[in-house]
Amino acid sequence: MNGLELFLLGHKLIRIGQDAIPRSGFHTLPTSARTILVDVFEHPGSSIREITERTGFPQSLVSSSVARFREHGVMATETDPADRRRTLVHPAPGVPEEGRRQAGTMTVDGVLAKALGAEPEEVAEIVAVLDSLARRLSNAPI
Repeated sequence: MNGLELFLLGHKLIRIGQDAIPRSGFHTLPTSARTILVDVFEHPGSSIREITERTGFPQSLVSSSVARFREHGVMATETDPADRRRTLVHPAPGVPEEGRRQAGTMTVDGVLAKALGAEPEEVAEIVAVLDSLARRLSNAPI
């Protein structure tokens, strides 16, 4: 497998994952806003500049998206005590847990079976491999 194949696989897995998440406002967000939201969940306490660097989006887009998420109670911001010019961004209290609770109501088995045209036994094997990969990557310095 080369880098492009891995990237394309990742994109397919993203679409399968999105299909497995119960419908919510997350699905109606533009891709840029979803990317910023996920980045903040993966890197709480980041500055606007750090989010901009990781996502590749313009600072103005990141700032306006964070402001809208803050207005809707999804994100919280604070002034960096070490550098008062920087704004640090966090998921709002309780939001990650609520998202995990809602997302946890549906397993990926059915969506994977449909996407792959696979039997339940094969799907169970694939889910086990994905679980193993997720555990290993959760501690990887990416």
